Amino acid sequence: MKCFFMLLLFPFCLKAQTNTVKDPAALVNTFLGSSGDHGQLSPAASYPFSMLSIGPQTYPKLHGGYEHKAKKFLGFTHNRFEGVGCEGSGGNILIKPYLGDQPLASTLMKTSESAAPGNYTVGFSNGIKAAFAVVEKQGLEHYDFPEGAKGFYFDLSHTLANHFVSEQHEVNGQNISGYVEARTTCNAGTYKIYYVITIDKPVKWTDSANHKLTAVLNAAESSAEIRVSFSAVDVAHAKAGLNELSFARMKSLGAQGWNDVLGRIQVEGDQQRARLFYSLLYRTMQSPYVISEKDGSYRATDGSLQHSKETMYNGWAIWDNYRTQLPLLSIVVPEKYSGMVNSISNLYAFGKKDYSTQHEPSNTVRTEHAIVVLLDAYRKGYKVDFAGICDSLVKDVDRLDYSHPDKALESSYDAWALSQILKVLKKDELSKKYLDQAAEYKKYWKKDFEDVTKRDVDRVSARGLYQGTILQYRWFAPFDLKGLIELMGGDATYIKQLDRFFDNDQYNHANEPDIQAPFMYNASSEPWKSQALVHHLAVDTVIQYYFNDNSRGIDPFIDRIYKNQPDAYIRTMDDDAGAMSGWYVFAACGFSPACVGSPVYYLNVPLFKTVSFKWPDGKVLNISVDNYVENRKYVEKVTLNGKILDRNWITQEEIMKGGTLVITATDQPAESFGMKNRWISDLNK
Repeated sequence: MKCFFMLLLFPFCLKAQTNTVKDPAALVNTFLGSSGDHGQLSPAASYPFSMLSIGPQTYPKLHGGYEHKAKKFLGFTHNRFEGVGCEGSGGNILIKPYLGDQPLASTLMKTSESAAPGNYTVGFSNGIKAAFAVVEKQGLEHYDFPEGAKGFYFDLSHTLANHFVSEQHEVNGQNISGYVEARTTCNAGTYKIYYVITIDKPVKWTDSANHKLTAVLNAAESSAEIRVSFSAVDVAHAKAGLNELSFARMKSLGAQGWNDVLGRIQVEGDQQRARLFYSLLYRTMQSPYVISEKDGSYRATDGSLQHSKETMYNGWAIWDNYRTQLPLLSIVVPEKYSGMVNSISNLYAFGKKDYSTQHEPSNTVRTEHAIVVLLDAYRKGYKVDFAGICDSLVKDVDRLDYSHPDKALESSYDAWALSQILKVLKKDELSKKYLDQAAEYKKYWKKDFEDVTKRDVDRVSARGLYQGTILQYRWFAPFDLKGLIELMGGDATYIKQLDRFFDNDQYNHANEPDIQAPFMYNASSEPWKSQALVHHLAVDTVIQYYFNDNSRGIDPFIDRIYKNQPDAYIRTMDDDAGAMSGWYVFAACGFSPACVGSPVYYLNVPLFKTVSFKWPDGKVLNISVDNYVENRKYVEKVTLNGKILDRNWITQEEIMKGGTLVITATDQPAESFGMKNRWISDLNK
């Protein structure tokens, strides 16, 4: 009787422990990482992998166009590349609701706001309220106005920080349509977006002929709705995409779209941690963007009109997320990842630049290491037409840069990937040529990375390095840890140098150059140290000296990296298109990529008692932790489908087959676990 009474008193305790999260979108905090230089994220209304996202443009602006603490709004824009550097990307087609007869003099001061996946709502001190919902490439904007003169101000030349290139528009009654061209991230290339916008109430247009228009509403109107449709193909397809759904229906469909992908992973455990988990998983599914239409048409990176039976994507940040977000998508949304792989392959067929071409179908960032992603996908069972793009792959690798120490190591990774692809194509002689080229990383490593006594080894960007130090880049040989261990003098010295690296807080989780380093003990005789490190970086207080303003500060960051709040992350740390969110999601699930290009994942104790992957084909992988206790971080043993898994790694094939993976946790290092069948990347295998 007492137990029954306790259950009545505390039903929420049972809810927190349920293994089925029916509405994971409701757990997402879209404001995470949206304040200060702590993630560069925004609460924009978005849809999984949609090029359209409608969000606030605040003053002052951040990379995502939004600052959580800001009160003053400049209006609302319709795309942004979440969490990337170079002051962000996107911010096109600014629409500002206004009162009176002077649009620029009408001030929007925030008094309230709320957001969830797929929708965003804000209220202003002048009585205007705005709400947005997005489904696929269509958006619905609902505005409520007080009495008096009112209207909408359009700035078709607006961007976040990218140079505006051109635009063309046509006004037809209550509609405006056309295209906008702007420079991509870091102003490297150019992208073009076609749009159709329709207002549901009569308006009087004024065109100032400088890409800025005003649509004046009747003073008696108390509300108005704007429908927006985007296309990467042409205006006709944007127009065809317009729907007549109600705001409530759009909001419901948006939440459903997010639940469909977020619900692929179910977690059981602490409710606050589950909220953080889904908030970060949400960030891994913003990009790349769907650029094809339902009839299969799409624009390639040379601007040509093409057709595909498969959904096509653009909007890449591969240098940032090829080790985390992309491998995660290969597991969580395999039916979408197939199209993403085909789209990356297409870059070689129609024009690939390290950053972007002059004919991008969406805003995008960068594509270095795309060849590694293609090899990785092939080895995970995805189809890749290597024969059709072989010449382009060779040309791409032949132009790689070896002029700086970091570039030499990174280029060697791509050369290794090409050698493996050529082996698949049975071009053995050519494969050996690029394998030998990849092996030359050892020469570069000994020249610049062996000696760590020089005064500049802990200085960010020393010797022309990109956003990292000698101490951080020296670990970058993911394709040949066997060779790297030998270069360092063997297992004992390798461990000693890793210990010194982490014990002296030389690791930098604020950027990507060394994010694989915490997993590198798995290649040693002390893999349990990686298990501890992954747990520490995911949930504990860390000390961080390095920042993305190219400094090693005397005032360190001392806090948890992953926090479910607007000023999440380390200061100056970008989420980088889901790269850093993906790192956490993997850690929370209990496995992380060992080496992209090989279908292998190193194991750790998950951050939840159970984690389940559920796929549309009905397959399920249930991961559970025996002896689960908070902060119990070492792996004692592992079973897969009831059989002992006598290794500290698992393959993509084993994950995707589904079944039951049981990880037994312990308080102390289980020094014998994982020692018999270690997986160590090897250039010669």
